[in-house]
Amino acid sequence: MEAKDEYKLAEMGYRQDLKRDWTMLHNFGVSFSIISVITGLTTLFQYGLNTGGPGVMSVGWIIVSFFTMFVGLGMAEIVSAIPTSGGPYFWAAILAPKSIAPLASWVTGWFNLLGQVAVTTGITFGLANLISTTATVGTSYEPTAGKTLGIYAALLFSHGVINSFGVRALRYLNNTSIILHSVGISCFCIAVLAKAPTHQSAKFVFSTFYDGTGGDGNGWSIRASPAYVAAIGVLMSQYTITGFDASAHLSEETRNASWSAPLGVLMSIGVSALFGFFVILALLFSIQDFESTVGSEYEQPVVQILIDIFGEGGAIVLMTLVMICVYHCGLFSMTSNSRMMFGFSRDGGLPHFFDKVDTRHRAPIRTIWLAATLSFLLAVPSLGSTVAFSAATSIATIGLYISYGLPILIGLIWPRNFKKGPFNLRFASRAIAIVAVLWICFITIIFCLPTANPVDSQTLNYTPVAVGIVTLWAFGSWFLWARRWFTGPVRQIQAEQMGISLEDPAAMDKVEKVEAQGKLGGDAIVFKTQ
Repeated sequence: MEAKDEYKLAEMGYRQDLKRDWTMLHNFGVSFSIISVITGLTTLFQYGLNTGGPGVMSVGWIIVSFFTMFVGLGMAEIVSAIPTSGGPYFWAAILAPKSIAPLASWVTGWFNLLGQVAVTTGITFGLANLISTTATVGTSYEPTAGKTLGIYAALLFSHGVINSFGVRALRYLNNTSIILHSVGISCFCIAVLAKAPTHQSAKFVFSTFYDGTGGDGNGWSIRASPAYVAAIGVLMSQYTITGFDASAHLSEETRNASWSAPLGVLMSIGVSALFGFFVILALLFSIQDFESTVGSEYEQPVVQILIDIFGEGGAIVLMTLVMICVYHCGLFSMTSNSRMMFGFSRDGGLPHFFDKVDTRHRAPIRTIWLAATLSFLLAVPSLGSTVAFSAATSIATIGLYISYGLPILIGLIWPRNFKKGPFNLRFASRAIAIVAVLWICFITIIFCLPTANPVDSQTLNYTPVAVGIVTLWAFGSWFLWARRWFTGPVRQIQAEQMGISLEDPAAMDKVEKVEAQGKLGGDAIVFKTQ
């Protein structure tokens, strides 16, 4: 089976650099750990309560899960046909017509890189906030933006060390993460429901609307409409079900990748949707006093819910379980992030300095620390912004979903270039792709909108700024210089057989031109090995 996987990779022009010893369960586990419903729901629970309340949180989860599955189906069909660590940017290059393939690959790659960095920021910075908040329970500790940023830096450093030197341990930590996110979170929810002195009604959970987007009571439901608040309120759900492209980025390390990777994508979405709904219901039904929970002195509703039910000691124990889960989520987010950057660098999207794999540890150490550095820099605005965390989650959601949607859209427009793999949606393929693309367009627009009223320097949603900068960079850099040398995914094997250095852009451009003329024994997509 491993030989078959390596042959498939060779057909796409790549040698097997990364160690391929992950099973389908491991592949699913990484995406499941990165989605980590307890991470997104816990860190954004306050946002959810203030932006629509219980009704938007519960019903919104169902709606988001439904439409996200369409995105997952579209992505699964593509990764089955093109199982490489590059993921979306590589798919865009293969599916697009040759005349625009490099541009499609370049733009998709930069949006995916933005989303990857932002999702790592959102997860690990969220954990830093949880640590700061939990540390105040029963103590005199006073969290500040600077202290939280310091905790965040320490967490990123630990993730970088484990990813760099503990590659073998990642497999076992992955198994631990699956157990924690399934059995552990199930026990967490059961304990909360069983111990809660009173429970809210179903009407409260599914139909209560609350607008806390305005500090003076003049929220967006008044300034705009309740529908506006409900729309921006689904950020909690959509951000949570994000990161399932990890199954694609780890496909070069997964056995039988053409089946394991697409199943990893779909299983991670489906299982996370079920577990997430369970977590939401457990927490919402167990709220003891809504007003005190929303206005908690701890500024973290989940901590307040647990204190109301278990007392301070019990709350700290359960929050520790939550934080361990979030830690695993951040760890594997960096794993996925670094693999995407490795693939993008290997293909010329980033300097070739970053496409080296450590021979001893078989890990892309340089991109691991690049991921850590960029994630830290994205959190620096938290020192002067009260909405920095929600902005980071919006950036992550938009960046990733645009990179998911572009290959699906390209495959929809130019279906002849799409050579299906074992996972084939057949007659439903185009309809599913259309729904997926429309949903991504919708969330891209709403997550750029203001989330707090009034809008000032402290409450400005800087998501449009970050997304705009990347958009300008992607297209501006392309037309100014990248179009002269970036030719899309690089064929390693062909280049090596021709004696050409991968770090010579001019020479690699020659490879692509020769390849296009059919002189390498194949076409631009498939390389026939000897």
